[in-house]
Amino acid sequence: MSVLAPGSEAELAASIRSAWEAGEPLAIQGNGSKAAMLRPVQAARTLSARALAGISLYAPNELILEAGAGTTLAAVEAAVAAAGQQIIAEPPDLSALLGTEATQTIGGVVAANLSGPRRVAAGAMRDHLLGIRAVNGTGEVIRSGGRVLKNVTGLDLCKLLAGSHGTLGVLSAVTIKVLPAAQAWGTLVLAGLDARAAVAALSAGLGSPYGVSGAAFLPAAAAARVPALAGLGASAALVRIEEFADSVAYRTGRLREDLARFGRADLLDDATSRAVWRAVRDVTPLAGGPEETVWRVSVRPSAGPGVLEAAETAGGRGLLDWGGGLVWIAAPAAAAEAVMAAARAAGGTWMLMRAPETLRAVLPVVPPEPPALARLTRSVKAAFDPKGILNPGRLFAGV
Repeated sequence: MSVLAPGSEAELAASIRSAWEAGEPLAIQGNGSKAAMLRPVQAARTLSARALAGISLYAPNELILEAGAGTTLAAVEAAVAAAGQQIIAEPPDLSALLGTEATQTIGGVVAANLSGPRRVAAGAMRDHLLGIRAVNGTGEVIRSGGRVLKNVTGLDLCKLLAGSHGTLGVLSAVTIKVLPAAQAWGTLVLAGLDARAAVAALSAGLGSPYGVSGAAFLPAAAAARVPALAGLGASAALVRIEEFADSVAYRTGRLREDLARFGRADLLDDATSRAVWRAVRDVTPLAGGPEETVWRVSVRPSAGPGVLEAAETAGGRGLLDWGGGLVWIAAPAAAAEAVMAAARAAGGTWMLMRAPETLRAVLPVVPPEPPALARLTRSVKAAFDPKGILNPGRLFAGV
């Protein structure tokens, strides 16, 4: 497949306009790090935003950063870290999980709305997106938002394009809000709980007044694949607090007392906490072979253990994030129907994050939409991409 990599927004618009005039479908990507996700796109050419790279504005005092969509996430993270700041949504690096060595871009992170464990407290990537520049399916440049929080009038296209996976427009630049990074992290670990007891403990932590910024449960098999937790020989329920060092020490101490009814809670130091939560963020305990399917299931937290149990019964393995409301599952292809049935029974949704291409082409990679919502989806797609040339079929067959 040939690859177009325009070097400017004007060239990007011209490339899409040419494809629109010819009715030529395009596979949209940054560096291709998420090519294993969702449905495969049938297109003769790939349009990559990787050349639209560089940080065009970073104002630490104003807590904003603007970068070309092709700028690597690593470059953005390094820039803000040098100023003692961070990307609020804690976006994951799913390269190990997806079986790729490609480096992800900030545009790809926004287009997929990827967020890490901090979402439970601070919101998703789209919640910190101040502005976008993009090109729609006719080659028209569109802009939304700006460089300050109150500079949003009319339709908020930032929220619409975040999570659209390149099906509505191709991002050329994004503006995000950043925040100061915490001085210290502390993590309480309760070992040996089953999933239901763990979710009860995590919910208690999240409901406490101590500012919990992450809550996850790793069954014994998943915990064993995290070096800092391997010595437990048991499951691990994790509760994280971030702040100034003295505040972390005080709040973890108080929270440990509150959670004593669930068992003994051990405290991980700052460096160990960061390593453990990096593994949770990147879902590395579930990284496996190319024939394995990986699912992200979203349910109410109390339903998380049931979905996890159903996946394990079908031969899968998993972990719970965001207090149990997000279930990551790695399972053999034969377990696909069981995973989707468990998500439906729990009133949740799913996204197929990785599977062999032949399977991705036939499975519903996200739940089918109700008729009224499906009509709205088609209407929005038609407004942004009248000929359906941008990542056709990426989310839904024929859309």
